[in-house]
Amino acid sequence: MTTQPASPAPAPVGISPGATLVEPEKEVVDGVVRQVSMRPFAPAVTSGSLGDIPFTNAAEAPSEAVLSRKQPDGTWHDVTSSEFAQEVLSTAKGLIGLGLEAGDRIAIMARTTYEWTLLDFAGWAAGLVTVPIYPTSSSAQARYILQHSGARGCAVENAELSRMLSAEREAMPALEHLWQLDAGGLSQIVAAGTQTDDDAVAGRRGVTGPGNVATLIYTSGTTGQPKGCVLTHGNFFAEVDNDIELLHPVFKSVSKDPASTLLFLPLSHVFGRMVAVACMRARVRLGHAPSIQTEDLLADLAGFRPTFLLGIPYVLEKVYNTGRATAEKMGRASSFDRAARIARRYGEAVEQQEHGRGNGPGAGLKTARGLYDLLVYRRIRAALGGRCRYVISGGSPLGSRLAAFYEGAGISVFEGYGLTETTAASTCTPPLKPRLGTVGWPMPGTAVRIADDGEVLLKGPHVFAGYWDSRTQAAVPDVGGDGWFATGDLGALDDEGYLTITGRKKDLIITSGGKNIAPAPLEDWLRAHPLVGQCLVIGDNRPYITALITLEPDGLAHWQQMHKKKELTREQLAEDPDLLANLQQAVDEANRMVSRAESIRRFVVLPQDFTEEAGHLTPSMKLKRAAIVRDYEGEIAKLYEK
Repeated sequence: MTTQPASPAPAPVGISPGATLVEPEKEVVDGVVRQVSMRPFAPAVTSGSLGDIPFTNAAEAPSEAVLSRKQPDGTWHDVTSSEFAQEVLSTAKGLIGLGLEAGDRIAIMARTTYEWTLLDFAGWAAGLVTVPIYPTSSSAQARYILQHSGARGCAVENAELSRMLSAEREAMPALEHLWQLDAGGLSQIVAAGTQTDDDAVAGRRGVTGPGNVATLIYTSGTTGQPKGCVLTHGNFFAEVDNDIELLHPVFKSVSKDPASTLLFLPLSHVFGRMVAVACMRARVRLGHAPSIQTEDLLADLAGFRPTFLLGIPYVLEKVYNTGRATAEKMGRASSFDRAARIARRYGEAVEQQEHGRGNGPGAGLKTARGLYDLLVYRRIRAALGGRCRYVISGGSPLGSRLAAFYEGAGISVFEGYGLTETTAASTCTPPLKPRLGTVGWPMPGTAVRIADDGEVLLKGPHVFAGYWDSRTQAAVPDVGGDGWFATGDLGALDDEGYLTITGRKKDLIITSGGKNIAPAPLEDWLRAHPLVGQCLVIGDNRPYITALITLEPDGLAHWQQMHKKKELTREQLAEDPDLLANLQQAVDEANRMVSRAESIRRFVVLPQDFTEEAGHLTPSMKLKRAAIVRDYEGEIAKLYEK
């Protein structure tokens, strides 16, 4: 085994002005990179907790805007560090006044709102453990999490959720408090703390350190009951402090516009939660957008005008597809397609230059990009608020085509990979040396190893303490004795240490001919098509690969309008020869990525969507494969009829 040393530690790090690129240390076995690691960019936090962040901000920059709240008239009102710290203090005093002890759990079941973040930090300041619950969860799912975590209090967003949990109260004897946020729930908490001294909060903060539990985040789980991931304050500090240093212009704006982001992904998910904490830590102005309906979100983006966004590939795909659909309605589809090709060529040329494989975009390409910037790209940027220059993408692979397009359109996408168990990102696109189509290098302080069977293993201070045991009320470690966490994902490292995720270990398809196939690349490629909502690739113990495809509502409505078929029902559209021909073209394009044995031979279009309510999706939009295969057994059988 040979080891290639890391580059000398630069100062400063990340992508700050004058930064030197830090490359990972690689371990090569028989000519293949099997492990890469990156040294930390930020010092380890040895005292204090996340609950200290609002008070530190107030002491260091009391008048700096750290949050913004949307007003009834649609405008945004800034909240300063000192104002937020006072709200956190008052709420924390109320939680203590209600008799909640250090280490007790309180749950939050709401969309992405200001109140969510306030209650999160107030809980931490009071020494409590916060437990997020997706607001779309069923009563059985919410009951299980509240029972398993032993939560003594739960804040819900509205009357509907309050009624749902009230009907389950007898099954949850530990749940003493149920607060309804849109009916003055926070005011009730604050009122309970009027007789509590400020020193009580200071005392709780004083005995809470990096090793204490900050949150239990329950994995949505594609099979079986969810598990409660135990994340400590130290896990979050290791994650966000290194994020901030690595992604310098994101969290420490280098332009005339102060750094800001509008968070619309659920705070119930570790990805959104991590960025919210990072924004507070870096004093980046943070706004919340509870609705992800297209019209609502576009209006919020236009009003808030963020400099960066946290997104998932679905959102970036939707912005791209909406832009093309608009161009098609205006009779300019061919112009948009040319602009997209120019953007991708430009983004690819920039990447090649950063890797020393080319001289970058030539004069002709720069001229063409400048022309289409006026005609197309600025409209894409306008859809994201007009000032957005960076997107942090995660959740599933973005794909090199879309990443190159956004780079060419003036928006750099930093793609990352991680899990709830790793406090979000474990790898990220290196800003000074991206490689399109990969999830980048290890985050600072992280090591990545590929096991003999191709499974991705992770190590670092951001890796969780274990899964919650409801009986002992403690974490049960799920990390190997050598410190490596087995992710269940399959991946590969290239010669320069970039990680590519190829699929889930348990989702691996083995055809009757013995061919091993990871379905994720085909599914991700097809899902990027404007007509495709979801795609499930089938083929385990079968002679060839097939797929179940659902239709994307917005893309379908546009297709119906352009083809003058608005009167057709979903059932009719699922069998429409013109629509099937368009989808066949998409399948043919996806098949070009793989060998004949791995290609999709046949597919069926389903007239209904995969939904969480039907039990086909997790709250984080992951496919529940076993449930889908069970419920569509008849449709699948027909795909294999001769």
